Amino acid sequence: MSERHPIIAITGSSGAGTSSVTHTFEAIFRRENVRAAIIEGDSFHRFDRNEMKARQAEAERDGNRHFSHFGPENNLFVELEQLFASYGESGTGRRRKYLHDTDEAAPYQQQPGTFTPWEDVPPDTDLLFYEGLHGAVVTEQVNIAHHPDLLIGVVPVINLEWIQKLWRDKSKRGYSTEAVTDTILRRMPDYVHYICPQFTHTHVNFQRVPCVDTSNPFIAREIPAPDESFVVIRFANPKGIDFQYLLNMVHDSFMSRANTIVVPGGKMELAMQLIFTPFIWRMMERRQRALQN
Repeated sequence: MSERHPIIAITGSSGAGTSSVTHTFEAIFRRENVRAAIIEGDSFHRFDRNEMKARQAEAERDGNRHFSHFGPENNLFVELEQLFASYGESGTGRRRKYLHDTDEAAPYQQQPGTFTPWEDVPPDTDLLFYEGLHGAVVTEQVNIAHHPDLLIGVVPVINLEWIQKLWRDKSKRGYSTEAVTDTILRRMPDYVHYICPQFTHTHVNFQRVPCVDTSNPFIAREIPAPDESFVVIRFANPKGIDFQYLLNMVHDSFMSRANTIVVPGGKMELAMQLIFTPFIWRMMERRQRALQN
């Protein structure tokens, strides 16, 4: 952790909704005039799209049915920890982008599914912001969770997570239900061993819980709307959190435990703004004091 060069990490599975949390933070950064070095978790995959497909096919021929993007063999965990450590120490580091589609790839004149060249993190940024699968991974080789000053988990209940992934991959990426289902099954061991354990290290967890029937996510025709759900917000350390203020500002919210507030799904962004804006203020105040000293 670093007062001069703070790090915020959003971690969650594919289809969990981490991108929505990122949009909220981007709005806070713009409003508060915070310069953030944005790091996309997909850019620390080890292989590009074509090579990953080839290696997956090779793994299946060898009898490995659990080859996935979630595990250490297909990600640059060491390099990600090196980035966090370097940024926390000096505000520097190396990053690249993963180009998901033709729109992202066009400015770089590259093919979708490829990486841009490695480059230095822009100088004179106020903080580093990571969003991806592995912002709090701990293994025998790395402890990425040790570095961020603020760690946020995004964890819908599992059926909702699958519905969101199915809808995204089918509507935006053209995959069939069978293909997405196969991916979910293939990832399950790595999900259990490398995704779920991260949420014991996070400072704040957001878990969306639908209030409609999601018992068979593989036949769901649409994602439950925000107003059809609640969001459970759990603080690992509730000291300093003004729960009464949040209850007054977010109507129809309630406390379910001493460290947990539940808000209507449609008020999730408002709750995030109210919770995290003071976090950003304190980070920037500590940074200014540290730089002056």
